Amino acid sequence: MEATQQSTQPIQPATLEHARQFFIGGEWVAPATAATLDVINPATEQPFATIALGAEADVDRAVAAANAAFDGFAATSREERIALLGRIVVGYMARAGDLAAAVSMEMGAPAGLAAAAQVPAGLGHFAIALETLKSFEFEEHVGTSTVVSEPIGVCALITPWNWPLNQIGAKVAPALAAGCTMVLKPSEIAPLSAVIVAETLAEAGVPAGVFNLVQGDGPTVGAALSAHPGVQMVSFTGSTRAGIEVARNAASTVKRVAQELGGKSANIVLDDADLEAVITRDVAAMYVNSGQSCDAGTRMLVPAARMDEAIEIARRVTEEVPVGAPDAEGTRVGPVVSLAQFEKIQGLLESGVAEGATLVTGGPGRPEGLETGYYVRPTVFANVTNDMRIAREEIFGPVISLIGYADEDEAVSIANDTSYGLGGYVSSGDPERARAIARRIRTGMVHINGAPLMFDVPFGGYKQSGNGREFGAHGLREFLETKTIFGDTA
Repeated sequence: MEATQQSTQPIQPATLEHARQFFIGGEWVAPATAATLDVINPATEQPFATIALGAEADVDRAVAAANAAFDGFAATSREERIALLGRIVVGYMARAGDLAAAVSMEMGAPAGLAAAAQVPAGLGHFAIALETLKSFEFEEHVGTSTVVSEPIGVCALITPWNWPLNQIGAKVAPALAAGCTMVLKPSEIAPLSAVIVAETLAEAGVPAGVFNLVQGDGPTVGAALSAHPGVQMVSFTGSTRAGIEVARNAASTVKRVAQELGGKSANIVLDDADLEAVITRDVAAMYVNSGQSCDAGTRMLVPAARMDEAIEIARRVTEEVPVGAPDAEGTRVGPVVSLAQFEKIQGLLESGVAEGATLVTGGPGRPEGLETGYYVRPTVFANVTNDMRIAREEIFGPVISLIGYADEDEAVSIANDTSYGLGGYVSSGDPERARAIARRIRTGMVHINGAPLMFDVPFGGYKQSGNGREFGAHGLREFLETKTIFGDTA
């Protein structure tokens, strides 16, 4: 199932109008206050849309609508929810071009990536949730008891800007499949794609109050949702710093909190791997989405004895990567999402130089010829040690650190020497050897020999990369509460 239309069309006028409203109780409604925020195109540094900023009163109204709709939607049959998800899939595919245009303009994804990856990622979660729901077991008989899985209730869904449709789909789709009602707060930096999703859900016939959309910032809308006594679960994707605040705000009402947070994933290239093929593949992969992926393999661990060889391969691949405007033909790396993100990356690039890492290519400053826009030079640092800031902090940009190791044990030790634990990568000419290393890496996911991400298996991390899991059946379970009925002998 694909949605690959190009993202050259403008944002539709109705979507721009809806961006100044909220979707609550099945209707587009006026916000409680007049506060607004411009949406900035990171390629031009100019605003192209304006969104309303929600207040606590808007959150109260949305949560009330979700609670009013919960009993009715929770009682719907499996077949009714399957039919609903099927209509959403069809409607989403019909809006593929609009969605790609929005993602490209709001967060800078190259047109090809927006159409071929960003949009299909969101679609994939709705399709997987539909298929999962067809066979999911909501009841289990244990002796004379029955264990029942029921929808947890009203869910607050807080999503990020880097893969906006992926994370909206990964939360909204299983919540609907489970029978939950919800309030979505997308990132205020990349909000237009969420408006189009809301339009799609409304067109598909999602019952009034089941899905609600309130735009706004984290300290206001995010905090109000997290602390709200009418919300039974918060599903949050974002930085570890923000995730801590979400958990703190949610603690007083003892609600469930599922989090997918930051990462600093290690990519172990073993000494029997085809260095040319693996580094070529994985350096190019790290630059996808301008390096703005939480599970990106930003720490590439290579045999110390082959560091010079690794440097030259990484240099060549990096210097061949086309950097340019999202709508330019052949662009592989576009701008990063915002001025704040650009400045953060520049500071980390400067720290890498100051701490003595070898700057192979790239470095501080904009790429030549790209003076306007939040463009970062794709950068390779080599001879990095794991105590440097560039090895410990999540950069969230097109920056790779090459770290040398002496043997397998040291490689695993370096990989695990981080507060994060989201993704991991290992490449070897011997699959058994790669599997053995994968089991030693303390992360929620490990890719062997370039294996791709799949939507039907769990996504999530250890340590400060979060808790809970998304995608497929495991993602559906996050939205369910467990009830034991004793003496149920019928």
